Amino acid sequence: MLKFVQQTTNILMRKLVCAFLLAGVAATAQQNLTIQQATYGTYQEFAPKSLVSPLWRKDIKAITYLDDSYQKLMQRTEAGNWTESVLVTKEELAAAMEKQFENDTFALQIFPYNYQWRDSSTLQLEVAGKKQVYIVLFDVTAKKVKNGIDFSPEAKNQVLSPDGEYVAWLKDNNIVISGHDAVMQSKVDHILTSDNDKGIVNGSDYTHRQEFGINKGMWFSPDSKKLLYYRKDETMVANYPLTQWSTRIAENNDIKYPMAGEKSEEVTLWIAEHTKNRYIPLKTGEPKEQYLTCVTWSPDSKYVYVGLLNRGQDHLKMNQYNAATGDFVKTLFEEKAETYVEPLHDLTFVPGNDNQFLYRSEKDGYEQLYLYDTNGKLLKKLGYNDVVVQQLLNFTADGKSVFYIGTANKGLDRQLYKVELKSGKTTQLTTASGTHTAIVSTDGTLALDSFSNTTTPNDVSIINLKNNKATSLLKAENPYTGKTVLPKMELVTVTSADGKTPLNGRLIYPANFDASKKYPVMVYVYGGPHAQLVTNDWLGGTGLFDYYMAQQGYVVFTLDNRGSDARGRDFEHVVHRNLGVNEMADQMKGVEFLKSKSFVDADRIGVYGWSFGGFMATSLMLDHADVFKVGVAGGPVVDWKYYEVMYGERYMDTPQENPEGYKSTATTAKAGKLKGHLLMIHGAQDPVVVQQHSMEFIQACIAAGKQVDYFLYPTHEHNVRGKDRIHLNQKIADYFNTYLKK
Repeated sequence: MLKFVQQTTNILMRKLVCAFLLAGVAATAQQNLTIQQATYGTYQEFAPKSLVSPLWRKDIKAITYLDDSYQKLMQRTEAGNWTESVLVTKEELAAAMEKQFENDTFALQIFPYNYQWRDSSTLQLEVAGKKQVYIVLFDVTAKKVKNGIDFSPEAKNQVLSPDGEYVAWLKDNNIVISGHDAVMQSKVDHILTSDNDKGIVNGSDYTHRQEFGINKGMWFSPDSKKLLYYRKDETMVANYPLTQWSTRIAENNDIKYPMAGEKSEEVTLWIAEHTKNRYIPLKTGEPKEQYLTCVTWSPDSKYVYVGLLNRGQDHLKMNQYNAATGDFVKTLFEEKAETYVEPLHDLTFVPGNDNQFLYRSEKDGYEQLYLYDTNGKLLKKLGYNDVVVQQLLNFTADGKSVFYIGTANKGLDRQLYKVELKSGKTTQLTTASGTHTAIVSTDGTLALDSFSNTTTPNDVSIINLKNNKATSLLKAENPYTGKTVLPKMELVTVTSADGKTPLNGRLIYPANFDASKKYPVMVYVYGGPHAQLVTNDWLGGTGLFDYYMAQQGYVVFTLDNRGSDARGRDFEHVVHRNLGVNEMADQMKGVEFLKSKSFVDADRIGVYGWSFGGFMATSLMLDHADVFKVGVAGGPVVDWKYYEVMYGERYMDTPQENPEGYKSTATTAKAGKLKGHLLMIHGAQDPVVVQQHSMEFIQACIAAGKQVDYFLYPTHEHNVRGKDRIHLNQKIADYFNTYLKK
């Protein structure tokens, strides 16, 4: 699954990881960004003020969040006129934990940021002690632990049952359930699966390599009596070696890596009645190489719904199975496409109605909501104009309407919408152009709205959805004031190579811009599916490295070509069977736009990208060698036949089905066209775009008599993280400065 390096990771996590990197960095007035600030300043020193981990308390008109020091859980209530108060501190939580679990100690560094509200007074928290890890239910009024289950600190993918009595977690490739024995009144661990062969993986969210929206591998039934889980058999998939350099004699760490057109994993779904030690396979049938997606329990725990997608990824069946027997019940509906069908979300049942659910699909052009009943009848299309649903929120208290975040302004904006299920009437609840990140109270009457655009760092307010009255909670100041002057940035529009489609672009001018001068250009590119680089929010959707390069004297330009995200099915699906072709055509329209500017030096244009962007950067350096004089390609795909099955075959079909497409898009076959300076960077432990890609390209350059630069990060995977990312950004900047800057 291709993952590009984009700065949208949780701000709190970034702060915790990166704080030590930035200690001691002084904020000298009006200086240019340092490479350290350019790498991590977005999440630390220059992060706009915000509410950390905000959530609505269930059934109470109260919003909670962490304080700026992450030591306390704060609260604002409508009854208290939204005045801030302390709800519970980390010390109170630690004291309650030590009282409940006398054999452990709890030196909490922060209040758990990933808390959840189970009901109006009960928090669900994961708390690490000195010996064990605990999932607890904590009463915020009584300041005591109501229930808690401990498990190994080495546990992965832990899931709490709806009744709070069990935790399912992974130990290597098997599932363990921890809970309390009602007879013995003691905590017990039940080994649910016991496969000794590491090629059999139970309960993992890495099933199908996390494509198709998969982020879980285990699901408790709503009544907590059963656990549904993936069982992935990859014993027949070829081993792929990743060389480990840390030992005296280097060793290979073999991973399972099914390449396009090769043998893939075989996945089944099982139900364990863990209280009865009974196991039931869902009879999902043949062929064995198919994708099982949209996994959803019925609210009454009697059925399981599964989307069966064929390996060709152009035919989906939404099936119902009997949870007591595993038997197939019926196919509710089917979805087919000439290109591909891409289910990304589980079904969402309507509260209080076990027979109706929401399904998300782009079958009519844009990913939108559809209301179905459990007989498979389409009750209502709930789409609105060309809005793409980005995030489904909660229902109103009566279950008659649902809220969601969707696109606007040709994909640049995010707005809050409400749609009535019966009529399909849609209302846009926020209007200011920009990016709204909203969460709605459980009764559907209030929304906490965090808003930013290119001139607004962050405005947080509570909106009364009945009268549209807003109460401001905070307005973040510009975090760069008095520290550095960011170069001018503007959002631009470029017409695509089809002559009609408007594309969104971002142009950052060099520092101390002088229109009479000529400047070099760095084009930052991704260009692939499920990625959008240009948005109407603070900094225009990018991080500080682009601004750093502008401060170094570059025009920095980014264009979201056709094939990228948030513009609908047809906009994206032009990539099918020819990855890179239409994307490059659009990027060259961006180059035409740049060349039309008198201040752009057309002889000094470079390109940088990572992952799919690395594929694009390499392709542009070869197919348009007279235009791009310098390129940096990180973690690049160079030939799609070396990429994995799930992603690769969706967009390219198999090499057997599409030999010409694979041949024409392979950069290895074009190495002889290289003219400029190209730096290729790879992580030696990359399990996503394996190092074989760049090795094949280097060999092709040698065979063609072409010089190319290469740099390896021996311990990193697909992305270079931590303090080494500073090293990476410095290397990229140095490369451009050496070969593109006069």
